[in-house]
Formats: sequence, C-alpha cells, structure tokens
Amino acid sequence: MHGKRRTTVSASQDSIATLKREAQRRGTTLNALLAEAVDAKAVEIRAARRPRVGIGRSTDGRRAAELASEPVARPPWD
Repeated sequence: MHGKRRTTVSASQDSIATLKREAQRRGTTLNALLAEAVDAKAVEIRAARRPRVGIGRSTDGRRAAELASEPVARPPWD
C-alpha cells in the first residue's frame, strides 16, 4: 500500500452513527472502518475500468469459446 492521506468526509449524522456502532461491534475504530470502505470502493472502481475484451492466440489451437464458461464474441476474421 502506498502512503496514506487524511481527508474530510461529509455524511449524515445517522450514517456516521451507524458506522460508529459497526466499528464498535467489530472492535475497531471509525477511521479504520472508513479506510476499509474507501479501499474496497477503489478496488471496485479499478476493476470496472479494466478492459473486458482481449485479443490473443492460444498455442494449443483451442478457442476461447471452448475454454470460457460464458460465450465470447467472435473476431472479425473468423
């Protein structure tokens, strides 16, 4: 993990109270719970930005459609 940065978060009092109770239940701090939530959201955003389609060629002659559990698009040269 890279360096940490402090920031201010604005949220409703009700939401903060809920998160404080959850942090207490887990035996951690509100700060740690918020950092965990921010990290999880960042992972989700990065995963959503990854390319969904790749171009490649297998060395054993098997097609991606034969290996994948979901259908794949056919390349234009097929």
